[in-house]
Amino acid sequence: MQHFPDAWSVVRALRPDEPIILNRPHAAARAARFFVEKFPGKSLYAVKANPSPDLVQILWDNGITHYDVASIAEVRMVRQALPDATLCFMHPVKSPGAIREAYFQHGVKTFSLDSVEELEKIVDATRGEDGEPAADLRLCVRLRVSSEHAALSLASKFGCDLTEAPALLQETRQYADWLGVCFHVGSQAMSPFAYVQALDRTRAAIAEASVVIDMVDVGGGFPSVYPGMEPPPLEDYFTIIHQHFYALPIAYNAELWCEPGRALCAEYSSLVVKVEKRRGEELYINDGAYGALFDAAHVDWKFPVRALEEDLIKPATDFAFYGPTCDDADFMPGPFSLPEDIQAGDYIEIGMLGAYGAAMKTDFNGFGAAERIIVTDEPMASLYDGSRARPAADNVVSLR
Repeated sequence: MQHFPDAWSVVRALRPDEPIILNRPHAAARAARFFVEKFPGKSLYAVKANPSPDLVQILWDNGITHYDVASIAEVRMVRQALPDATLCFMHPVKSPGAIREAYFQHGVKTFSLDSVEELEKIVDATRGEDGEPAADLRLCVRLRVSSEHAALSLASKFGCDLTEAPALLQETRQYADWLGVCFHVGSQAMSPFAYVQALDRTRAAIAEASVVIDMVDVGGGFPSVYPGMEPPPLEDYFTIIHQHFYALPIAYNAELWCEPGRALCAEYSSLVVKVEKRRGEELYINDGAYGALFDAAHVDWKFPVRALEEDLIKPATDFAFYGPTCDDADFMPGPFSLPEDIQAGDYIEIGMLGAYGAAMKTDFNGFGAAERIIVTDEPMASLYDGSRARPAADNVVSLR
């Protein structure tokens, strides 16, 4: 893999006709060390955010030992890349074959569930040759919680209701060597209070069930920095989670887990694209909705951008993007602020695409190519480089 100091040097040296993904290993390493050192429990990397073997190796090398795998393909990939990693199959709906392979071939002991049907499926798929249930299952019951503080909701697809949770916890305890409760507050949670509400629901479920709980997993949702989305410091999230975790009716030695995805990998990658055409305030670029910019098209996500041309002198104005395919839906409304005199043939860097963007590229219409290059400069925004000044007073204080 080629190495360059930054996106500017890539463009000057290569003048590429295809998009280029710029990876920053140092940024992912720094994020991993931050969670390992500061989160008051164990951090699992949510592999779906970016299933790059290179990335999971970087995270492992910087202290991330547990991985939230949500498909049998992710189980296989991480096990091959990291033979000694602890894999946790945290998708609440799995096929019997996937459970069986994960348990017997890849050593996965930890599984999540949100229904009696899934519990029965896990128990049956992991039985021994004598027909007896496995004695070493680590099972996590997923609760449905609110996503009201998150930019992207994850409240409708998975999780049992609070009214169902006590009975499911009691039933799961019969088969679990180690029992946990997990939830997900939604992606890009913009307030630590999201976890307070979720942990309050967790407390109610555990108290009603009256079972021993060995672990509480607060899931993902830890944010990164994007235009118009400036979250409080992550330390505030950690402090509030820690305080409310210790108020739960759980075993004295119970573990606290989290599953960051975006927060660990958003700063890892950016994208260099070329402007193929300009039509008014619309720029036709060579990546789009079927590539790394899926979220910009389909959930109106705002990514930071900058022009990689030294001869642009006019002030910034707002642009929308069209991607390279023949589909009208290949459209990113933005707005993306770029110099008013940008034109066809110019290059743009689009930042903070390490989470989901680089992972969601497709080959639709033949536009999936993207070389990967390592750069050593700082990402376009960061929670971890010390550049964000802590507010003199923020609204998190009132929640403590």
